[in-house]
Amino acid sequence: MPMSHTELQIETADGHCPTHVYHPAGSGPWPGVIMYMDGIGMRPALMEIAERIANSGYYVLLPNLFYRVDFDASNGMKVFTDPDLRKDLMTRVMPSASAANVMRDTETLFAHLAAQREVNDAPIGVTGYCMGGRLAVYAAGHFGDRIAAAASYHGGGLATDAPDSPHRLAPHMTARVYVAGAIKDPNFDDAQKARLEQALTEAEVDHRIETYNAMHGFVPRDTPVHDEAATARHWETLLALFAAELKVGPPQ
Repeated sequence: MPMSHTELQIETADGHCPTHVYHPAGSGPWPGVIMYMDGIGMRPALMEIAERIANSGYYVLLPNLFYRVDFDASNGMKVFTDPDLRKDLMTRVMPSASAANVMRDTETLFAHLAAQREVNDAPIGVTGYCMGGRLAVYAAGHFGDRIAAAASYHGGGLATDAPDSPHRLAPHMTARVYVAGAIKDPNFDDAQKARLEQALTEAEVDHRIETYNAMHGFVPRDTPVHDEAATARHWETLLALFAAELKVGPPQ
């Protein structure tokens, strides 16, 4: 279907967050979706995911969560081969997109969605990849009934000893939650999966946790571990979740 794409500078508490906006042509109204990026940085591979979500009938916001620091996204893929760039990413860049910071950003994104006539007034959906997968689950707990569906793909740190581990917010989640982990992923190993499963079950959260036969980072097409079969499963599960939990806009 015809697609609208704009890039806005959304004013947040900490500055101006460049945000890609995708939605089908026409007035909608469409369900709102926020997509949290991975740690490699904003690039076409992520924009393509956001666009495909929108093409299924959603108003999608894709914010550049690294706006607080100087970061050249063209160096993002080099973290796989350059230890100095990887260290900088892990110690300086990614911490700027902490859960606390991104939740403040998300509050502003909620306000943007609420002000758009093309967006319906129902609870929204969130999804994320890698770093963004953790943020999506965290947001489900932080915002409670304002989020109806949350999906995490190859996310890490979902159930750790950290004070801000997303699993600790399970009692506040009303969203339906879907988590797809990767194999051989020390950032979301079997122990974390079991801890997250226990937390969500005890909190009576409607959820599903799966492990795909793919490596961490399997969805974006430009990663060294991109996996077509796992990506296809990702699309199947993500769009089914959103179709079930979000009000679908009118056909165009």
